[in-house]
Amino acid sequence: MTGRIVVLEISAMEAVHLSGMVRQFVELLDATSIEGAAPPDPAVARLLPDAYADDADASAEFRRLTGSDLLDRRQHDADVVLASLSTGGPELDIATADEAELTRAFVLTLDDEESGAWMRSLAAIRLVLASRLGIEAEEDHDEDDPRFGIYEWLGFRLDGLVQAVEASR
Repeated sequence: MTGRIVVLEISAMEAVHLSGMVRQFVELLDATSIEGAAPPDPAVARLLPDAYADDADASAEFRRLTGSDLLDRRQHDADVVLASLSTGGPELDIATADEAELTRAFVLTLDDEESGAWMRSLAAIRLVLASRLGIEAEEDHDEDDPRFGIYEWLGFRLDGLVQAVEASR
């Protein structure tokens, strides 16, 4: 580790929502079994793409040999994100919180390992959402559809984090 620190500031409400998304992502990972064939869930399949586009058998063998490790790393990254989010203060009940509680700054300091885990997790969750929303190319993204708001927010947060990490180098 080089000792670089990235400071991430989000609202308490964003932190609560992000925690929920990461927990749902962990549940998806926990429910996934790797046996070689492409996972039946298209969202999980996007997390474990074919290694050999022209050879289904070789892709299945590669997935069988490496898929569990890849999902374990994704699980570890998600655990790092959840641990980071738990350091920002007490649990917030969105249903009963007032505006001041929802908008208060939630400041996190992330070292190199934590920043990497955050970037990989945000990107993976965004891939899952893209699969659920049917986004495979830029033209599949409908900016007028409110369901895409979380997808866009994750992209915004991921881009900001990448820029902060790059600026700290």
